[in-house]
Amino acid sequence: MMQSAMSQVGRASSILQQLGLTPGHMKAILSLRPGEPRPIGTLAQGFGCDASTMTWLVDRLEERGLVERRPDKTDRRVKAVALTPQGVRMKKKLEARMFEVPESIAGLKPDVLEQVRDALALAMSRAAENSSMASAAH
Repeated sequence: MMQSAMSQVGRASSILQQLGLTPGHMKAILSLRPGEPRPIGTLAQGFGCDASTMTWLVDRLEERGLVERRPDKTDRRVKAVALTPQGVRMKKKLEARMFEVPESIAGLKPDVLEQVRDALALAMSRAAENSSMASAAH
């Protein structure tokens, strides 16, 4: 299982390199929806970082023409981040490449794929439970 996970990390790194993106770029682009600007502070919370770090990342994406800053609709003092048309195209390209079925499982039979899906869903559920229990303990 670990070997499969590590090969996917390598695959993802290769895709990002081909697209000229970093993991931070990917996370930011995937967290934005076309036509739905998000405040920088909200993005920072989702990343678990401070606003200045998110500002730096947004600056890099803005330099590449993938996002733009806009005044927030409800509070003009707040800057919101939105995908540009080029950013929307990059997001589609990124999603298509990142969510391709890996060769290692492409040939599996449907019933085996369903078992893998169910096992992964259970593992994710348990991880979420453990995470919330750990947060409650602090």
